[in-house]
Amino acid sequence: MNLPVTPTGRRAALLPLCLLFLKTWVPVHSYLYNNRYAGDKVIRLVPESEREAQALTAIFHQLTVDLWQPSSIFHISAGTVTDVHVPGNSSQILLPYLQQANIKYTIIISDLQKVIEKQSGLRSFRNRRSVPGYNYEVYHSLEEIQSWMYRLNKTHSDLVHMFSVGKSYEGRPLFVLKLGKRSRPYKRAVWIDCGIHAREWIGPAFCQWFVKEALQTYQSDPAIRRMLNQLYFYIMPVFNVDGYHFSWTNDRFWRKTRSKNSQFRCHGVDANRNWKVKWCDEGASFHPCDDTYCGPFPESEPEVKAVAHFLRKRRKQIKAYLSFHAYAQMLLYPYSYKYATIPNFSCVESAAYNAVNALQSAYGIRYRYGPASSTLYVSSGSSMDWAYKSGIPYAFAFELRDTGHFGFLLPETLIKPTCTETMLAVKNITMHLLKKCH
Repeated sequence: MNLPVTPTGRRAALLPLCLLFLKTWVPVHSYLYNNRYAGDKVIRLVPESEREAQALTAIFHQLTVDLWQPSSIFHISAGTVTDVHVPGNSSQILLPYLQQANIKYTIIISDLQKVIEKQSGLRSFRNRRSVPGYNYEVYHSLEEIQSWMYRLNKTHSDLVHMFSVGKSYEGRPLFVLKLGKRSRPYKRAVWIDCGIHAREWIGPAFCQWFVKEALQTYQSDPAIRRMLNQLYFYIMPVFNVDGYHFSWTNDRFWRKTRSKNSQFRCHGVDANRNWKVKWCDEGASFHPCDDTYCGPFPESEPEVKAVAHFLRKRRKQIKAYLSFHAYAQMLLYPYSYKYATIPNFSCVESAAYNAVNALQSAYGIRYRYGPASSTLYVSSGSSMDWAYKSGIPYAFAFELRDTGHFGFLLPETLIKPTCTETMLAVKNITMHLLKKCH
């Protein structure tokens, strides 16, 4: 006798099949960057003597380490805050060595992969960035940034003009946004670039934030209206497009461009050591595998050459050059390559002093400011020095948040406060430009 199958009985019969399905289709966790940073650490050291500094320089030279700050082992000296990313296998050698040498250290990040996973989430869940309306409080890939630039060019044609200054080594367009009211044929201008160093993601985030603020507050903020009416702003959200793309797809901590070297297997040049101003002198390296490699010759990198050409042609029009980096919380001005006072020191110093005070007024974050050589370290071939030596009277490099707790992995929750305070500093510098300084 066949009994009728009740809904409850049918569900009971299907239960084993459902359990089997779940066992079979449990998703496999997909790690970002192929889990390459699992077990890697970031440690901080402050050598207490020149002996300790020399010992660190020697061991870092032997091991495979990624120096976060300073940018080169040759800048390590007594009292220098030194943050170093150490791969798991190297930490098994380095940490016992430091203990034996009685060199104090602090582990800032104990497992780099876990921090990256926590901050970024699975790449497959990035659709949160595709919701209607662009989200300025998350990091964006190169493709997303370029699509955003295209959209602004269409939707804000009265204030925005998008163009390319050239192509990168890998053939990507080098896009720039020209921002400002086309009120008269000739206006003075400000150049802003972000992302010369690929891993410094907060830089491109700020460039996007600046454009957003300028467009959204043009009608309501008299200072912004005056800025856009009286000046043009050339904004390059991602200078090092190849390197930035690579930092999203392959190596989160990539710094250089992606050009190939005919003699070495190492890729890339430090785009902030490749400019024709004291090229490859102190603070730059001739070795293609170093993070501060200056390149085979000045302007060897197509990205540097294209921007230098653009700025040269407009050097009488462009009155300020601003470049955004991370991390250190500093506002730097020339010179980088030597210890000397610039001719218009009082005007530049005054602009810097007022800018860091304006920045501090937002959240109390204090920036150090001064000549790059004495405030940070000596470096040659920088874009800031080149801009100044080319006749641009106000040249600044910002080192944005933080001072090392997160380093290059500044959480997305800190994008808004970082950009809000930096916006105040940039507005302050720009308003300083519009006044006469004697």
